[in-house]
Amino acid sequence: MSRLVPHPLLSALLLLMWLALTRVSLGQLVLGALVALVAGWAMARLRPARPRLRRASAIPRLLGLVAWDILRSNAAVAWLILTDGRHGRRRSGFLRVPLRLRDPSALAVLAIIVTATPGTAWLEYDAETGVLLLHVFDLVDESQWRDLIQTRYESLLMEIFE
Repeated sequence: MSRLVPHPLLSALLLLMWLALTRVSLGQLVLGALVALVAGWAMARLRPARPRLRRASAIPRLLGLVAWDILRSNAAVAWLILTDGRHGRRRSGFLRVPLRLRDPSALAVLAIIVTATPGTAWLEYDAETGVLLLHVFDLVDESQWRDLIQTRYESLLMEIFE
């Protein structure tokens, strides 16, 4: 059974989503089941490497920092949007941040953190040079942003993954 349906939960949820987005009929059920099976087989072929956690005890600290930063950033971005018309002090910009992280799982987590934080966007990562390109909604001090990424997030992620 595991060879026919390697990811049963994924396939079942995809089929349910397919049926929720289309009319429920026998044809749509068959087509949705085929799409769900093919997606399950494709996922089985990808076989992403399991992340190795070196120090899982640092995860709660990282989660707390990220949650606090997301709350602070939400408030800051909302304030900038609400007052930008009157003051016009916001300066968006691009920022290059050199990273020491090399673990793919740690880089994926950093991408999620940066993307989930309002006001920042992960644009590009050059694996050869280890440089991350960010877009920052309110780029006042570039060194402060580099320090935030490198000391606040990267150091904890290196502690957890590398």
